[in-house]
Amino acid sequence: MSHNETDPLVWDASRLRIATKSAGVALWAWNMRNDMFSMDINAHRLWGMTPEDGVITFEELSVKIHPEDINRVRAAFNATLEMNGTFEIDFRLLDGDKIRWVAARGEGDENDTQGRSMFGIFLDVTERKLAEEDRDLLAGEMSHRVKNLFAIAVGLTQIAARGAKTPQEMATDLTQRLIALGQAHELVRPTMLNERKAARLQELLSVLLGAYDDNGTVGDRIQVFAPSIMVGEGSINTLALVIHELATNSIKYGALSKGKGRLVVDCAIDGQEIVIIWTETGGPAVAEKRGKPGFGSNLVHRSIVRQLGGTINFDWPAQGVVVTLRVNQARLGV
Repeated sequence: MSHNETDPLVWDASRLRIATKSAGVALWAWNMRNDMFSMDINAHRLWGMTPEDGVITFEELSVKIHPEDINRVRAAFNATLEMNGTFEIDFRLLDGDKIRWVAARGEGDENDTQGRSMFGIFLDVTERKLAEEDRDLLAGEMSHRVKNLFAIAVGLTQIAARGAKTPQEMATDLTQRLIALGQAHELVRPTMLNERKAARLQELLSVLLGAYDDNGTVGDRIQVFAPSIMVGEGSINTLALVIHELATNSIKYGALSKGKGRLVVDCAIDGQEIVIIWTETGGPAVAEKRGKPGFGSNLVHRSIVRQLGGTINFDWPAQGVVVTLRVNQARLGV
């Protein structure tokens, strides 16, 4: 016996339940006359509740909504109260220390003459939202790095111009610096032909910063001191990103933007941590940094905290910035 799609037996309650369960769909009904929600077991689980909780009001549900989203969700509900129609909104739920993204979709009952009943679904869209955040972060990082490349090109040109007597000397010097940057890139980019398992911290910092010194190698305006510590393959790129960001800021605003500016990077072992102190002097006079951190600052902080299990602290004495990085020694060597 076969059924076509208009046959009610095909879409009876039990079969609809099979379909919604397999798709992770949670059902809800809202009686707008008394503001009461009824939810199926999937919805109760999504909200961290049990069916024994029975019907519940929006205000009771709202305590689980992220504080940054609650006003937006409440406004959407109020708009539906004033004009019955479709309801569609995404918001965050607090689930202990975790956050879930939920998509709520609903529509009024056409057979309800008073137009005060709505039925709909909840969907857990956390994975999709995280993927969107990663995509936006990647786009922002790409844009940020392109801007930094232009700033680096300008800074290196100025450094090359300070010591050159002829256009040819300047071209040669600038070329060497760009080659040094390319070598630094190759150092932190493992390939199938040149698989980099680890690098010494002194070598890594020296290669990354060499192009910014007057002679194209560290030792003049830039000095690096580090104990014999190996940086593992899993941490090389992260540390390089942080150093690159600090160097870019220095060449744009700090000590490396001035001919007399100096940079000292001093590393030491402190218990289970590696301490890296970045000290700039001789650059433009600085005041304590204020305002909202930019994308670069957030990128550095996230890299240090999440990937290297450490901390970063900025001090702003009048003579120049001092940045203190503390990273987990075991994590750095991974």
